Amino acid sequence: MLENFLKALSISGAEKKLKRVLLVTGAKHYGVHLGPVKSPMEENDPWVEGEGRPPNFYYRQQRILKEMSKGKGWDWVVTYPNDVIGVAKGNFMNLVTAVGLYAAITKELNAPFTFPGSRTFYTMTDSFTYSRFHARFCAWAISEPGCSNQNFNVVNGDAQSWQTMWPRVAKRFGLTVPVDQFEAEDENVVPLSENPPLNDYVRTSGLKGRVEKGEVRMRIDLTKWAQRDDVKAAWERLAKREGLEKDAFEKATWFFLNFVLGRNYDLVISMNKAWKLGFRDWEDTWDALDGCLSELEKEKVLPKTGRN
Repeated sequence: MLENFLKALSISGAEKKLKRVLLVTGAKHYGVHLGPVKSPMEENDPWVEGEGRPPNFYYRQQRILKEMSKGKGWDWVVTYPNDVIGVAKGNFMNLVTAVGLYAAITKELNAPFTFPGSRTFYTMTDSFTYSRFHARFCAWAISEPGCSNQNFNVVNGDAQSWQTMWPRVAKRFGLTVPVDQFEAEDENVVPLSENPPLNDYVRTSGLKGRVEKGEVRMRIDLTKWAQRDDVKAAWERLAKREGLEKDAFEKATWFFLNFVLGRNYDLVISMNKAWKLGFRDWEDTWDALDGCLSELEKEKVLPKTGRN
């Protein structure tokens, strides 16, 4: 589709007015969906491809940009956001909506606010991207001369972990995190790639025999949780009583939230390249998450908690 779009611009003559193409991809560029990755992830890291690797269409898109811009009057920029925090109804990978619905329904059920993901990842580090922060970055990168034909990580710039944010979500909704929330057995475990991206650094980093295979561990499998009769009934009561958007629950991306919360490896992504070029912005991940929950309350996706 990208190739056809650029060809159409050339055929129509519109390409003459083109100055820069900005392509948004994501941290799957580094193979974060395959298992443990290098830490931190940096833009000059080798691509995760070759024998035994699944195809990655992000690479194909970037090669198209490089090839089709040669000898032309336009250049390109590529961004790599990760675990995006934002408000978008029905979005296929909307982290905040699913977290908010899980919290609201848990409260309606008068149940403990158990972290549904991996005990390991609960205390690990993740790198998030606030959607408005990403927009600000794109506005800067589209006109900054130093960004010509460059790729950039775009994450908030802070180090965040669910061990800090989960209790804050609980407090926001008037819930309690169980002291012994990790004593029960995992409900589901999904293995990831047999050849995680970190394997590519075994020889240079001295990690032979030390790279664990990736997996997604779910204390509570949210795809199954969302199908429970008591959960569905709780949402129906809540939506009717609070005047909420009825199909919000059906649109929630429980499978994606399983993956985001269930991994067994850190995701540390460097912003040094952008900062060295003069980008002077960052975002507080908790403030972004908290603000998005308030927006979802105003949009009648979540019940009011008195915080908006």
